[in-house]
Amino acid sequence: MRQLSTNALRDLGYSVLHSASATGALAILDATPGIGLLFTDVVMPEVNGKKLADEALRRRPELKVLFTTGYTPNAVVHGGILDPGINFLSKPFTLDQLAAKVRAMLDG
Repeated sequence: MRQLSTNALRDLGYSVLHSASATGALAILDATPGIGLLFTDVVMPEVNGKKLADEALRRRPELKVLFTTGYTPNAVVHGGILDPGINFLSKPFTLDQLAAKVRAMLDG
């Protein structure tokens, strides 16, 4: 899914950096100025997406974060994983849904 999303965003004209891990994502964030959006899955191998986002926002408070998961938004919010009102895109999502959500977040 990561590669598919990466390719789709590149096809839409975005510059995309990707990582298979939270550690790698934070290293990219530290090394690359100008990153405007973190797109992360809620469920990841070493650290969940919420913890990744919390650390990324600690380092870059202006960063926008978009979460995705195969779980329903209701399940992850009411399960205590994510806070209410977060930016969220449920899997599976279409290219149009991804494009609209990313554009809205970057413009917002």
